[in-house]
Amino acid sequence: MLKNDLLIKAAKGLDVSRPPIWLMRQAGRVLPEYRATRSKAKNFLDFVKNPELACEVSIQPVDILGVDAAIIFSDILVIPEAMGLPYQMIEAKGPWFENTIKTKFDIDALKIADATDLNYVIKAIELTKKELNNRVPLIGFAGAPFTIFAYMIEGSGSKTFSKAKQFLYTQPELSHQLLDKITQSTIHYLKAQVEAGADLIQIFDSWAGVLTEQMFYEFSLNYISKICNAISSLVPVTIFAKDAHYAIEEISKTSCSVIGLDWTINPTIARQQGINKTLQGNVDPCLLYADEKKIISETQVMLNAFGKQKYICNLGHGLYPDIDKEKVKFFVDFVKNYNYNL
Repeated sequence: MLKNDLLIKAAKGLDVSRPPIWLMRQAGRVLPEYRATRSKAKNFLDFVKNPELACEVSIQPVDILGVDAAIIFSDILVIPEAMGLPYQMIEAKGPWFENTIKTKFDIDALKIADATDLNYVIKAIELTKKELNNRVPLIGFAGAPFTIFAYMIEGSGSKTFSKAKQFLYTQPELSHQLLDKITQSTIHYLKAQVEAGADLIQIFDSWAGVLTEQMFYEFSLNYISKICNAISSLVPVTIFAKDAHYAIEEISKTSCSVIGLDWTINPTIARQQGINKTLQGNVDPCLLYADEKKIISETQVMLNAFGKQKYICNLGHGLYPDIDKEKVKFFVDFVKNYNYNL
């Protein structure tokens, strides 16, 4: 039994004494301890593929920041690599694929990945669960099929993902074939994460915001919903579709338990549209550059707007590397000690 089960209770819509808090990219460069561990690996991919190092940095935020959950340290792009499309992580530039998907032949050449193709992540989860010793839940995750698709077509990050969108517009049937392969691979992967001990799953659709509303429903939410249907009976599932403000009500119709929100959505509006789902978010990470007085005033407004129940406190996106660790700790402590009755 978990000693701290606030996250799981909140995700399931059960009453909690206070909202749980964890932070996207909490295991990252904001922590000097992370940077020290990272230096033990020759590059990022070696780091991700080392279960012992992944375990170490997954647990660091629990010990250092006092968050209510750990999230396994990995990368969303392990899925295309497992399917046969390897990538590199270029320092200060981000992911880069030497080969990209251009034709039906390229799609046919991809395999549907299974758990054995991602054994290093599964081992990291097993090790992290053991080392956590039931102190807090462990979150597993994967990228949403469209976000993975976007990288596989584009070959790198992009402001517009115009190549990926061109493929959707000009090759819709091939797009669905690729998205289906990604979805099947992701379901295998996430089921293995749950079997290894993940207590909750988050699906990151980082690039949902580049799509029109109708394209989001057809090429993104359609496939996210299939993943939810495959695993939501096993553990709670969070959908985080960044910038898809228009879709909260439609996301709430899926079998997910939690809807993640970025900082551009009003909590009151999100409550109205999210129906009975638990909501997660949605502090602008840049708030943590401010002084403590400003952090307090902005966070109070957010906490009061969301309320104590059916709420998981988080950022509206990941921590930025140059944010002061002490500001992050201050924010976490303030949320954990907040008195809703004042």
